[in-house]
Amino acid sequence: DSFDILGDGVKELLVGRDDGMIEIYNFESADDPVLRHDYALSESIASIQGGCVGKDGYDEILAATYSGWLTGLTTEPVHREGGSGEELKLSQEMQSKISSLRNELEQLQIKVLHEREKYQQSSQSSTAVSSVPAFSVNDKFTLNKDDASYSLILEVQTAIDNVLVQSDVPLDLLDVDKNSAVVSFSSCDSE
Repeated sequence: DSFDILGDGVKELLVGRDDGMIEIYNFESADDPVLRHDYALSESIASIQGGCVGKDGYDEILAATYSGWLTGLTTEPVHREGGSGEELKLSQEMQSKISSLRNELEQLQIKVLHEREKYQQSSQSSTAVSSVPAFSVNDKFTLNKDDASYSLILEVQTAIDNVLVQSDVPLDLLDVDKNSAVVSFSSCDSE
């Protein structure tokens, strides 16, 4: 997207990448764009948009991720400073918003508990039928020319418990910063 997120009168280029990076490029000179800010998410970005969403006067970048999460980056200051010994007072509107969100969260937690209990009861009955849910897998297997390695990237809309990689040739698995997996090796059976 293109949006003036820096408020300098010139639109910046907002880029959301498959590796989870959000980048803001500024056109300070006519030749090349300059990377001004970046932010890393843990999954690929499907869509990105700039605009004023949450609070008047503060622009935001909204990014939708592969699994459906919506993430916002705002220009609104996170911390407010009070004078010496002063307590930060919340407006009545903000207090009612917080109270409403807490009530909604409690109702959702109760609903989740009821659904879990209902599922447990139905799965333990003699007439229960189990099926594997259908879900799509976002996968990429790309060559990194710099070090002659391949990157395997797997994303699904649920937790990944195990990934089994089987190969007819010996493999060296390299660890990367974004990897949260625990790697274990098994020797190959020649048959």
